[in-house]
Amino acid sequence: MIAKKTIRKTLLALLLFIPFFGILSAQEHQEETSKKTKEKEDFNIAEMILHHIGDSHNFHILDWKGHPVSIPLPVILWTDNGLVTFMSSEFHHDEEGKVVVEKKGQKFALFHGKIYYANDTPNKDGIYVTLDKESHPANKKVLNFSITRNVFSMFLSVIVLILLFGAMAKSYKKSEKNLPSGIAKFIEPIIIFVRDEIAIPNIGEKHHARYMPFLLTIFFFIWLNNIFGIIPFFPFGSNLSGNIAFTGALALITFIITLFSSKKSYWSHMLWMPGVPVYMKIFLAPIELMGMFIKPIALMIRLFANITAGHVIVLALVGLIFILGTAWVSPASVLFTAFISIIEVLVIAIQAYIFTMLSALYFGQALEEEH
Repeated sequence: MIAKKTIRKTLLALLLFIPFFGILSAQEHQEETSKKTKEKEDFNIAEMILHHIGDSHNFHILDWKGHPVSIPLPVILWTDNGLVTFMSSEFHHDEEGKVVVEKKGQKFALFHGKIYYANDTPNKDGIYVTLDKESHPANKKVLNFSITRNVFSMFLSVIVLILLFGAMAKSYKKSEKNLPSGIAKFIEPIIIFVRDEIAIPNIGEKHHARYMPFLLTIFFFIWLNNIFGIIPFFPFGSNLSGNIAFTGALALITFIITLFSSKKSYWSHMLWMPGVPVYMKIFLAPIELMGMFIKPIALMIRLFANITAGHVIVLALVGLIFILGTAWVSPASVLFTAFISIIEVLVIAIQAYIFTMLSALYFGQALEEEH
């Protein structure tokens, strides 16, 4: 009888407390949902993508126990008081203008990858940079010659190419029959491909040898930098070809070489086409003249857009996991990311080929004989 009464009382107590447990459970679920919603709101995928594909003053490796681990790079500034140098680690990984570095009686703040002269006191948000209505810094910029992530990657690729082709040249010297060995067995077919499939068909047998050094340099330089940009867990990789200043500089070099290589017939066919009625010459000449400048611009944008697009798609697919706030989407996200990465392996070589081929085509047009 005692046992039955105890059981009855226990069951009655549980029945009375079930609504209380339901309220607690509902509150916990609501708190968890609110937390996830806040995390989704805090996660800005556009900001994340722009941060990863943009340039930086350090190489971010990982976050360890809430603290970022990175490799600092030298900051080189030309200021009102002369040359100022220090390591980017003095900004303490801050890019929001909340940390000030003082050198030679001047204060500097890093805001979204740019270095500005800092204010003496911060604003209400703790930022030492004055922002306008559109949240753009109003402070004066510092003339910046720093070794950023893109610049370091570019120097690294130059060193790798020098070592690579230096080793190739030594292998030919050691060979009695001038046969390739070692790394030269891999590189020689690519050089022959550039000569036989790009230079000779577009420039011609007579003049192609003059342009082979530039064409080979531009092909391997773009290709190697693109490879560095997609190697997983490579600490010194960067989105160099996704920087419009880099692609613009390469296109400008192609444009200058084209101008200095041009013959009289090149300009006559562009500005006053022979064998065409005068009214058509007047109509076509401005179009052809604009085309001379549009060609290098298209060359610049094509490389920049294709490389940047691949990185943006990969980061967007990874960001879906955080946007949706669930790990169940990760298998599909990882699968599509792997697929796009495989395509990128092809794209990085194709874009190097297209840039080299179009450069050779422009040289060939400038060297075309009168006919």
